[in-house]
Amino acid sequence: MTNTYGQSFWNVMRGRNANLSALSEKMDGNGGYLTPEEFRAKLDQSLARDNVFRRLGTVIRTTSPEGTIQTVASTGTADWIADGQAYNESSDTITQFPVYSYKLASLVRLKESFVADNAFDIENYLLNVFARRFGRAEEAAFLNGTGIDQPTGLLRDTGAEVGITAASETVIAYDEVVKLYFSLKPEYRANAEFLMHDDTAMALRTLKDNTGNPIWNAQGDTIFSKPVITTPSMPVAAAGTKPIAFGELSYYWVIERQPLAIKRLRELYSIQGQIGFTAYERMDGKLILPEAVKVLKMAV
Repeated sequence: MTNTYGQSFWNVMRGRNANLSALSEKMDGNGGYLTPEEFRAKLDQSLARDNVFRRLGTVIRTTSPEGTIQTVASTGTADWIADGQAYNESSDTITQFPVYSYKLASLVRLKESFVADNAFDIENYLLNVFARRFGRAEEAAFLNGTGIDQPTGLLRDTGAEVGITAASETVIAYDEVVKLYFSLKPEYRANAEFLMHDDTAMALRTLKDNTGNPIWNAQGDTIFSKPVITTPSMPVAAAGTKPIAFGELSYYWVIERQPLAIKRLRELYSIQGQIGFTAYERMDGKLILPEAVKVLKMAV
């Protein structure tokens, strides 16, 4: 069935006859078709290259593309108790939060001659283009998103907790990175990573303590033995920004409400001799446990 669907899907994309019965189950309400499983598996790998949250976050897939659903996150401990002793209910705190269905979309146009040419690898072309665009747009929202028509970013006030506020508006001191590190609880610190912009990483590479010891381990690109991950979506050090995040990023949930779908637009660009392809997905993203990630905030 998968091969039949995949073949029919790409026949539709090229404007050829297709097995409509094989396509009907995965056609959405906008006239697009969910991408085949083989394409989606390659897309997931490609998205992870441009989106740190696809690599280190937790990806949740739901079966409800529309409307608001509720998701629950809980914290707690395991306790040694005697037989007959009551369970410690106070150790488990349950947090309920809504998950929305935000739409991310992109448009690609190709010459009709390219689309009709069997030698042109349309699958690989669309895969690379959409993976790059969606991966970068997702990551930017997962860090800085407002929660209005897009996910709520890690750096928003409702996201990661502030571990330390720097004394300067633009300069990060050695001691402030140390305080950020220890502001995170040990249970999250074990699997934590530093997240920052390239410019911040460059500044920290030259940062030393009072005895001349560098904070940066150049051999493994680590700080205090924790990996440093750079991304252009992180802000640089400026008044009020949060240029460094440190924590266990698996507590940021990437929630797929609908996987990528593609719609072929034949008539819209026919006068230019082009075919349009719109791709769109529905998703949300949230840091479900704010204490799992701490940020360094610059002075205002």
